[in-house]
Amino acid sequence: MLTQATFMKIYTKKGDFGETSLFGGKRISKSALRIEAYGNIDELNSFIGLAISQIEQIDMKHFLEVVQSDLMTITAYLAGFPGEKLDLELRVSEIEKVIDEIDKTLPKINHFILPGGGKLGATLHVVRSVARRAERSVVRLFNEDNQVSLTVERKKKILMYLNRVSDFFFVLARFANTKDNVSEETWKE
Repeated sequence: MLTQATFMKIYTKKGDFGETSLFGGKRISKSALRIEAYGNIDELNSFIGLAISQIEQIDMKHFLEVVQSDLMTITAYLAGFPGEKLDLELRVSEIEKVIDEIDKTLPKINHFILPGGGKLGATLHVVRSVARRAERSVVRLFNEDNQVSLTVERKKKILMYLNRVSDFFFVLARFANTKDNVSEETWKE
């Protein structure tokens, strides 16, 4: 049996009236663009976890866990964390290499494809679309909220990273469907 000394309460009751804390303790509305942006990244991270649960290759699971960790760091930056913990340019380069390696194995496409396919492929398409939403909300945050105290350079790197992550999940979805012998349906006007 667990005693109170063995666990910490998950609730603080501090957010009961629609506010939350940023890094450093500043309170803001849960409807703020900043909270929406890092909430969308959190949702993306959760869907990546769902995808990981369906992937068998250990090296790909590990790579996706690295992406999850990167996203947690980006979330911390958006919440006001001042650290210099992540080299996003290096990570974008690593993601591009993986995209290029996978893309070489895929059939070429000349038309838009419909999201879907097998279970993993369809899940990865959901991850891709959630990544695009997270990217859009971060763009809106950077364009409209002057309270975000990140350098222009760091903002650019975050946006580049989020853009490349969504590209990565598009290619990964296609790869999963190809591996599962599921044909991709093209969009027909």
